[in-house]
This record gives sequence, structure tokens and C-alpha cells, in this order.
Amino acid sequence: MALRGRFPRVFFIRVVLVFVLHIALLFFIKRISHILKMGISEPLKNPLLASSWDITKKEDFEDLDESMKEVIRFIKMKQAYVSKNLKDEEKNSPRTWKFKDGNKAKDKSQRKVFPNSALFNHWGNDLTENQQIEAQSLFLEFGYNVYLSNQLPLNRSIPDTRSPRCLKKEYPAQLPTVSVILTIMNDAISTIQRAITSIIYRTPPHLLKQLILVDDFSPNEELKEYLEKQIQIYDLKYPRLLTLIRHNKREGIATAWFSGWQAATADVVILLDAHIEVNIGWAEPILSRIQEDQTVVLSPMLDKIHFDTLNVKENALAALGFDWALWNHYDPLPKDWYNLEDDSAPVKSPSIMGNFAADRLFLGEIGSLDMGMKAYEGESVELGVRVWQCGGKIEVLPCSRVAHLEQAHKPYVPNVRSAMKRNALRIAEIWMDEYKPMVYYSWNLPMKNHGIDYGDVSSRKKLRKKLKCKSFDWYLRNVYPDLKPFQNISAYGTMKNSLNEKFCLDHGPITADAPIMSICNGNHTQTVLYFLSGELHVGMLNPNFRLGDHCLIDSNQGQELTFKPCFQAAANGWHMYWDFKQGRAITNRTTRRCLEIKEDGSGSYALILQKCTGQRWKIQHIVKTLESLWKSRIALI
Repeated sequence: MALRGRFPRVFFIRVVLVFVLHIALLFFIKRISHILKMGISEPLKNPLLASSWDITKKEDFEDLDESMKEVIRFIKMKQAYVSKNLKDEEKNSPRTWKFKDGNKAKDKSQRKVFPNSALFNHWGNDLTENQQIEAQSLFLEFGYNVYLSNQLPLNRSIPDTRSPRCLKKEYPAQLPTVSVILTIMNDAISTIQRAITSIIYRTPPHLLKQLILVDDFSPNEELKEYLEKQIQIYDLKYPRLLTLIRHNKREGIATAWFSGWQAATADVVILLDAHIEVNIGWAEPILSRIQEDQTVVLSPMLDKIHFDTLNVKENALAALGFDWALWNHYDPLPKDWYNLEDDSAPVKSPSIMGNFAADRLFLGEIGSLDMGMKAYEGESVELGVRVWQCGGKIEVLPCSRVAHLEQAHKPYVPNVRSAMKRNALRIAEIWMDEYKPMVYYSWNLPMKNHGIDYGDVSSRKKLRKKLKCKSFDWYLRNVYPDLKPFQNISAYGTMKNSLNEKFCLDHGPITADAPIMSICNGNHTQTVLYFLSGELHVGMLNPNFRLGDHCLIDSNQGQELTFKPCFQAAANGWHMYWDFKQGRAITNRTTRRCLEIKEDGSGSYALILQKCTGQRWKIQHIVKTLESLWKSRIALI
């Protein structure tokens, strides 16, 4: 009863508190507006020249912006606090306003609310439970630590990862101008602002002509009105430097690149993700190299910003390549580069990795960007192959360093594999000639009637013909000889036994030394390649270095079978060759034992080698007819 009697008085006091806080906020904002008006009323002769940049005022301006954010955040926290207390009073539940035991409070704040979250493995031990909940919510929404990002300075220092030789390099005073294009897809505001700030602070002002932001229809509400207001604030200090382009539907990264390229007017365009921080001296190596050769497309060397701690880690220099599924990866440095004995020299690279620079006019001459590439993934490989085949070249610059924020997951692309599969087939159809079956093998798709719409490719094929671009065979021989095609594949796909067709032959765990039978799921571990030579390979091959390949071996000891690297098995004369016809047995060519399955008592099946009992196997896709297969074998003999 006493609590109920106090409720009107407590309610009145807290309503008054909310009112007073609002009045305080109003006066604070008016004061800031007055200061800003006084500041911008002073004439700016040329805000893009270094001599006219008042660094002190720039820092004061950013401090005001940060202060406003802090006050607004504080007001919101107070409002939430009062609202929560009022609800508790209404529910007639008693509250304890002070901790009786400070140590207990500390223990409670350090309890891990999300012990299995990747976000808290190396960060966040000192957060309260409420702070952990907020941080985890933002992590799930963005894929990286936005909670921490919101607290870091926009102009924070990051380690200079350039080599000593890079630090000694000098560049011409007269260099091409640059339009920097940032592509946004649901990035956090603080991350975008940090990218903008790093570019403005670390790019010579007389070279930075434009900073173009392309928002590919982000669902994040904060990116709408608030982002525009932030750009207006930047515009007060740097008039006409920033431009914001918005897509009214999701188009994908290639179209976002195209929108930025189309709006650019500088000599050079540099296209970057919005979750980056450029390092000191990042632009000069790019602009100097393109000044020397307008046909070169460049990738800065990307260092890593950890998704949880946001610490910057230097990545080892590498070339950029891809596999036959057209997934990007890092490749070892070429031997020719090592022979130069100069760690500042550009690295010849088969492909790019999503952040690149090019002469604006040259990029237009070779077809700019393929807007038929949808969603995300694959666009870098498409551009890389096209640049090389159509008269350009690609290099990675060791002296240009850009820190790139890794994402633990990409919430805006829920099905990356599906988008990548579609884009990979489009690239194969336009650019890969007789090697396009390699892509179909890698994605376990039939060459015909695969049901995937990769769009109209006629205009891009006409472009290739008009530019007289070289063949993909030329590309493999002269640019990427490490990308080895799969030779003489006669069948591929999932492989099932007639005893139970719900189970498929499976590579099993990555460390496995023998295959297993598991429920058919379409994963790449269940892709089987049967070669004309008789090799039976389970799991996708590594086409670059023949590493990690797993040929099936009959050790001729007991019923067990094993994996061995194919090149090692061939060199040692192990029993690695098998006879197989569709719908028939799989028989080792030397031991004449059959690959069969038996129930293991748990509802699953085990693979065994034994005297043939008539079990039959089927593989998903046949490349050559049975007749041509045997004719080829006879010809080889």
C-alpha cells in the first residue's frame, strides 16, 4: 500500500525529470547551431587546398559532432531508464536502487550472456549484461563490432604497415586526380564516417576531387535521413566533395560500382567497400602507377580489421586468384617478383579482390562494369578476367595499404552460394570458352537444363568481339598457369548405392583419411569426380597446386579403404584405378575387389572393400557416353 501511495509522487517527479532533460537538450543544440554558424560564416578561400585546411577547426568541428552524439545518447539512456522504472512501479514490484555489495555487482556485470558468440571470444569481458545484449544485437545486424566502432574516434590512428623501402619512395608532385567511390550495403554509420574521415585526412587534398557514396538499397533506417544530414555537415567544411547516390532497389555490387563510375569525373576511380580505413600514403602509389600506364588496374594491399576487437593486422603480401568455382582467394607471390629483390615492386596478379583502382576512361573502354552480375560475389573475377583478355593488366601494390573490416557473417546476403553460382555461370558463358565445363563440374551442375538464369549475355559477347579480346586459353597459358583444368573427367556429381539411395559417398571431415556414407545434402564434400584414367576422387580438387586432393585407394589389407594424394598414389603405384559403368559395380582394377556398403547397426552405412556381391552405383552426371569412354581407353592403350 505504501508503494502505491508513493506512485503518483514518483511518477510526477520523473515526468518533470524527462521534461527538464528535453529543455537542456534543446538549449544545447541551439548553442551548437550558433557556434557552427559563427564558424562557417568565415570565408573559405579553397577548402580543398592544404593551405586552407584549418586542422584545429576541423578537430573542433568533429569534437562538437561527437559531443552532440554523446549528449543525445545520454538523453536516450535516461529516458529509457525512467520509462523502465515507471513500468516497474506500475507493476507494483519493489526495486533496489543501490547495490548492497559492490563485488556482487561487478561479478554480475562480467557474466557472459552470450558465451558461444564469436564477438566475445577476445573482447568484452568488462561489459555489463545490458551492454553485452546491445553489442550482440548490433553484431547480429551488421556482422562486426558496431558497439565498439561507435566509441572509437573517427580519425583514429592505425599502424603504418608499409615496408621500409615503401617509406623511402618518392612520387611526382603532379599526379592524376581521383574520385573515390564507397559502396554501402547496410554498413554502420560510424564505420562509414571512419572511412570518409580516413580518406579526407590521408589523401592529398589537391588530388581528391570527389568522394562518392553509393548506397545499394540498405535496409538500415539510420542510413537514410541521418546519413544525409552527416553529409550536409561534411559539406560545410568540404563543399561539393561528397556525393550520395541511392539505389531504389537492391542491384548488387557491380551495378553499385557502375553508378559510382558513371558519376565520377576525375582521372582515376578508386572503388572501395565502405568498411575500410585507408592508411598513410595510400593514394600516391596508385596514382603514380596509373600515370605510367593507363591500362593497369590496381589493387591496394588489404590489411585486416578484426571484426571483434577492430584491431588492424598486417596481411602478408599476396597475389589474387580464384578456383574453378570462381571463388576468390590469395595466391603465393610469383617467382618473377621475388627475383626483383624489391618488396615495393608491383605484383602481377590474375585477379582483383573487390577494392581496386583504374583509369576512368580505360575502364569505360573495356566495358566498365557488367551490370548483369547480380547480388554479391563473382564480380571481381569477371573484371579481372576481362581486363587481362581485353588488353589490360592487373597488379597489387605493396606500398598502398588499406585496412579492410572483416565480417563474421554477411546479413545482407543470406544465400551467398546461390548468388555466386549464378554469377559464375554467367562468367563462364561469356569469357571461358572451352573451359566453361570446369565451372559446371565445380558447382556440380549439368551442362544443360540446370535451371539457373544467368541473364542475357549477348551484349557482353558482342563487346568481347568488338574489343578483339583474347581467349581464355591464352589467359591460362600467359597469366594464370597455376589454374590447372580437370583433365579427362568422364563423370561427376553425387554418387549413390542401390542399397539405399538416401545416402551419398562423402569425403567426411576435412581431416578424414577415408570416405564415409552420409545423408545426401548437396555439399561439395559429396562431389565425386571419376576420371577417364580410372581415378575416383571424393570432394572437390584444388586446381591450383594439386594440394588436398583425395584419390580412393584399395590398400588390399582388410575391408577398409583410404584416401591418398593422387600424385603420391600414382608415383608409388598404389591401387588407385577403378572400373565403373553407370548402374554397375565399382571394382578396383588391380585387386578386383568391389566398393560396397553395409549397415552399421545405427541406421547408417559403412563403406567396405570385399568380393563383389552385385551392389550397383549411380553417379549424377555423365560427361562422355560409355561407348566413347571405352574407345578412349582403347586409344590410350
